[in-house]
Amino acid sequence: MKYDFITIGGAAEDLTLLVKEGILIDNKKDILRQKLLAFEYGAKIEIDDIDRNFGGGAANVAVSLSGLGFRVANISAVGRDERGDRILKNFRKHRIDSRLIRVTGEEETSYSFIILGKSKDRVIFFSRGAEKKIEITKKELKYLNKTRWIYLNALSGDWKENLKKIFSVEKAKIIWNPGNAQLERGKELKKYLVRTEILIVNKDEAIQLAISAGAAAGRGNVFLNNIDNLLRTLKALGPKVVVITNGKAGAKAYDGKHIYFQGVLKEKVRLDTTGLGDAFGSAFAAGMIFYKGNLRRSLLLGARNSASVISEIGAQKGLLTKEKIFFYL
Repeated sequence: MKYDFITIGGAAEDLTLLVKEGILIDNKKDILRQKLLAFEYGAKIEIDDIDRNFGGGAANVAVSLSGLGFRVANISAVGRDERGDRILKNFRKHRIDSRLIRVTGEEETSYSFIILGKSKDRVIFFSRGAEKKIEITKKELKYLNKTRWIYLNALSGDWKENLKKIFSVEKAKIIWNPGNAQLERGKELKKYLVRTEILIVNKDEAIQLAISAGAAAGRGNVFLNNIDNLLRTLKALGPKVVVITNGKAGAKAYDGKHIYFQGVLKEKVRLDTTGLGDAFGSAFAAGMIFYKGNLRRSLLLGARNSASVISEIGAQKGLLTKEKIFFYL
């Protein structure tokens, strides 16, 4: 079977703890940790509510793209446990082909604990678990060589070998949202960035990648805090298009000629920022197909999907379908 997209990366279950305590602290002196969510040391923090949802970057993107009308498969790994069974059932519910998902008894299925404070921003504590067992074999390569697009999220485990195999695929266009393990090794990513069709990162990730790739040598915090500078810096590393999301400040895309800006859209209610990057990136990718590479219109679809997701608790509940995303506002 030939797919429109194959997503690669994490599939997890999220447990969101809603609390009224916690304050957001500016920490601009540390370029990689500019905001901190803090709680009183030694205190007992009351939980107002608990919400269980599905998550994981590649799973979120797969669910979104399937809802937007594309044929989607996922490459991930889950444990041979109840959590893994629930995730596989969720994939089937959303018409995502799971034949390439590895089920392993060596690790338990990945999960996250998310602390959602009164500011509606959050901190995520995660366990990679079975994600570390993702493996790109001849079987996966067979399907990757037939798909139109590869949407690559964070990788763990033997990610260097997997990355080498993924980027050996010649025909598929690759959209890449690197994880922390990759962002810390920027110099090792250069040979893959030149093969990347669309690089999607948030501002903090962009700064981390620019520094680790050696592309920001001699540059201070003022330079690195400027999105336009980051766009040009990352574009010079090789990707055809660079997209940087920046929370309430919106998002920008750069193709080497023009920088396009999209502000955030008014949401019904701001509940949870979890999964906004995946919602934005997946809808942007869909827009690049719907609108034949039009960056401005693709950014708008990303903003619409994000504004819907932020109105629900969890990364997948508010994702827009193809019918709804064009009539969202």
